[in-house]
This record gives sequence, C-alpha cells and structure tokens, in this order.
Amino acid sequence: MLAYTIKRLLLLPLLLFIFSVFAFFVIQAPPGDFLTSYIAELAASGSSMDQAQIEALRQMYGLDQPMAVQYLKWVGRILRGDLGVSLDWQRPNLQLIQDRLMLTVSVAFFTLIFTWAVAIPIGIYSATHQYSWLDYFFTVFNYMGVATPTFMTALILMWLAFKYFGVSVTGLFSPEYVDAPWSWGRVLDLLKHIWLPVVILGMDGTARLARIMRANLLDELHKPYVEMARAKGLSEWQLVLRYPVRLAINPLVSTIGWYLPQLFSGSVIVATVLNLPTIGPMLLRSLTNQDMFLAGAIVLIYCFLAIIGTLISDILLAWIDPRIRMEE
Repeated sequence: MLAYTIKRLLLLPLLLFIFSVFAFFVIQAPPGDFLTSYIAELAASGSSMDQAQIEALRQMYGLDQPMAVQYLKWVGRILRGDLGVSLDWQRPNLQLIQDRLMLTVSVAFFTLIFTWAVAIPIGIYSATHQYSWLDYFFTVFNYMGVATPTFMTALILMWLAFKYFGVSVTGLFSPEYVDAPWSWGRVLDLLKHIWLPVVILGMDGTARLARIMRANLLDELHKPYVEMARAKGLSEWQLVLRYPVRLAINPLVSTIGWYLPQLFSGSVIVATVLNLPTIGPMLLRSLTNQDMFLAGAIVLIYCFLAIIGTLISDILLAWIDPRIRMEE
C-alpha cells in the first residue's frame, strides 16, 4: 500500500504537466485574446485606442509572443509560486483565488457531507425494503433529482424561500455581513444562508449515489455469504452493515476523483444564479473575457483536485475492501 501511494505521488508532476499543457492550449483555442475583447468593449462604448497603445499593451502582457513561449513563461511563474496577474481584474490571481477559496471550500465541504449523509441511508433502506412504498418514493425522487437541471432547482427553491418564508437566498451573507470581517456573527449568518446552495448542489449527487448504493447492495444481499451470516444468527441490520454495505459502498468511494473538483467549482451555473462569491463564477467570467492567466490557474487547480481525488479514492478502496491488492 505504501509503495503504491509513493508511486502515485511520483506521477503527480508528470500528470500536472500534461494537464497544464492541455488547459493552456484549450483556453487559447478561441480566436482573439483578452486585448481583442477589451478593444471591442471600448468600441461598443464609443471609446477607442490608437495602434501604439494597443501594441504597448500587447507587449506588456506578452500577447505578441508565440503560444509556446507564453506557456513556458506561465509555467515558470507557477513554479515560483506566482499565478500571474489577472488581465481583467488587474489584481494578482493568487489573491483573487484566496479571497473566494474559504467560501468555496465551505460550500463544497457541507455539500459533500449532505450528499453522503442522505444518499447512503436512502440506498440502504431502498435495498433492504425493496418494492415498499418508500422505495418507490425514493426511486421517483432520485429520478427527478437526476433529470432536473440544478439551475432550475435553484430558481424554484429561491422562489419558494422568498414567497413562503420571506427570505432572500441569493449570496451567502446578509447585506450587513458581505464586506464585514470574520466574526461569530458572520459565521452564523453564513450558516443561515449556506443551506440552500448545499441542498441544490447536493440533490443531483444524492440522487445518483443513492441509486448506485441501492443497486450494488441488492446485488450483495443475494450472495451466499449473506445467507451464511444470517444462518449463524446475526441480526438483520448487524449483518447488512457489517458485510454487504462495506462492499456496496466501493463504487461511491471511487466517485471522489471526479466529485471533488466538481464540488470545488460550485457548479458554475448554480453559483451564478445564486450569486455565490465562489470560484465558479470567477472562472466563467475569466473564460468569457479570455483572461488566460486567471482561467488557466483555476483550471489547473481543478486538474490537481481531480488527481488528488483519484488518489484518495484508490487509498480508501484499499482500506475498505481488503480484496483489493494494489501492490500487485
């Protein structure tokens, strides 16, 4: 197990290099650049720039150099801990990301807890009470959760919260706490507002994981070792939780690799609809304005989270299921 973990950690630099090349050239793929978009905005507002100013800005941001040179300079700055300067915000990218990092991690953490805390019990109950009326209810609920777009769920819950509870649920803070320094009052205000984004972001994942848990547990419950354990006199719930659940949960653990960066992004569309001060809307704005340095830094963070999530999944799978021998 230790040897496998070390091998995977040694692969991180190579994987990050491959993902960085992919992220940089995908972001550069659309025609034009940030300066082109900026000039178009000036023209739309009735302003203009002369050619000398345009060339000076192009040299300042290194946009007059080949993409390969731009990539090497970008990677060199990242290796020195410098994520560059946002062309759109005119601020260091590291500072922009740090400003939204804590709120993004908070939403992601509570969403992950909510998803697993709801999906696993629903999956276990549906499998152990197959074809009961609650099983049918959860089945319909899960299908609706998967089929309904998250932004539509956000709009519906926003309307219900405002109409029946008189609560404005956009953002993560009340107006008086938006720019206030951190305090217990601001933390409590965050907890009052964070439940809606958590429920919306968690519904889709909950529906999917509950269906996976139910299907895998049903498959395990009909295997001979379960009948043998039941014949030895184990109580039903003790039997289910000790053996089949440990094996049925494996596919859920394997989803951490792709679920972690998805939660970290905060679902860009949902975060935009709810006006959440997370990294997702900032990524959307950077891509729209072709702010290549900021977009590249955020995409690279997502790639890193995907790699770390996959590593965590593999380690947890080996710990939960002793049949897995990764060293071999």
